[in-house]
Amino acid sequence: MTVAASIFLIAVGAILYFATDFHLAQVSIDTVGLILMIAGAAGLALGFLQQSMRRSRREVTIEDHRELPPRS
Repeated sequence: MTVAASIFLIAVGAILYFATDFHLAQVSIDTVGLILMIAGAAGLALGFLQQSMRRSRREVTIEDHRELPPRS
């Protein structure tokens, strides 16, 4: 999950949790909003972790400085 998608989930969840006042039969909109905020926060944390792991990888280059024998 990208960082932008995680922020979008957090924003939609916050709107559902804090700004709505309607009720659906057998569905709690507040709970759906809370679940979306938690999923967005988890995705954001995992996205940042994944980016930091990609940055920490380093390429190891082994250089050989021996001279080659002359071709015949």
